[in-house]
Amino acid sequence: MKVAALSDIHGNLPALQAVMAHIDYWSPDVVVVGGDIINRGPMSGKCLDLLIDRRQRDGWHLLRGNHEEFVLDCENPHQPRTGPAYEMRQFAHFALRQVDDKVDMIKALPDIYEYLAPDSQLLRVVHASMRSNRDGIYPMTGDNEIRRQIAPAPAVFVTGHTHRPLMRQVDDTLVVNIGSVGSSFDDDRRAGYGQFVWQNGQWAAEIVRIDYDFCQLEEDYVRSGFLVEGGPLAQLMLVELRKARGLIHRWASQYEAPVLEGFLSLEESVRLVLGEEDVRPFTGPPGWTI
Repeated sequence: MKVAALSDIHGNLPALQAVMAHIDYWSPDVVVVGGDIINRGPMSGKCLDLLIDRRQRDGWHLLRGNHEEFVLDCENPHQPRTGPAYEMRQFAHFALRQVDDKVDMIKALPDIYEYLAPDSQLLRVVHASMRSNRDGIYPMTGDNEIRRQIAPAPAVFVTGHTHRPLMRQVDDTLVVNIGSVGSSFDDDRRAGYGQFVWQNGQWAAEIVRIDYDFCQLEEDYVRSGFLVEGGPLAQLMLVELRKARGLIHRWASQYEAPVLEGFLSLEESVRLVLGEEDVRPFTGPPGWTI
C-alpha cells in the first residue's frame, strides 16, 4: 500500500506540476492534498482546477487549510475594502477572484483524511494539528507538545503548514511534516512531498524533494498581475521563495501594528524588510530593487 501526501501549494503552479509528475511516476494507491492549495502565490485558480480534476478522475483527496479559510474570509462584508487593513489582505483578495466560482466547494472540504491499514495501524493526514489548522508542528516543537497536537495518537501523523519538513518518532507515532510544495522555508527551495508505504505490517515514510521551473514561477508572478494586484506583501512573498525562508512573520512582528496605526505605509514597511542585510541579496527584478 502506497500513500502520497502533499500540502502547502500556495498557488505555485510549476512546483505543483513537478510534484504531480513525480507522484504519477511513483504510482501510489492513495493521494492526499493537505490544504493551503491557494493563496500567497500567483496561480491559485489553476492549481485548484488541476487538483479538482485529479479528485474527479483519480480519486485524490483534498483537505482544507488555513489559507482556504483566510481567502474565504475576504467575502465577509465586515472586512475593510480600503486602508491599511485591506492592503494587508490584497493578496488574498487576488486569490479569491481566481477561485470565486468554487467557494462552496472550498467550504465543503474536510479537515482530516484517515487510512486504516489491514492490521488497523492508522495513518492520519491534517493540515496542521488536531487542535487547529494554524497550530503547526515545527522542528523545535517538544515531544510533550506534539503529544497534545496529535491526540488521539495514530500510528502515523502527517502534517504540513509550517513549510519545514521533519520526521520524528513520538512514543508509538511516526510524526511526519511533509513540508511544502510551493514555498519551502528550510533554505531549500525545492518542492517537497511525503511518500508512505505500508508493508510487512508497518509504515515507512520518506520526504521527497523535487526541482521545478523557478523561472516560470517568477514569470507567473508578473503575467498573472499578482505582483501589482497582490499589494506590497506580494513582493515579500516572491523574495520568500527565492530565499526559501519565511519573511511575512518577520514583517508582521516588526511593522504590522505601526502600519495599522498609520505611522508608516505598508509599502514603506515592506521596503524596510527587503533592505535588511540577509534579505537584500534576494531582491531585484521582477520585484523591487532596493
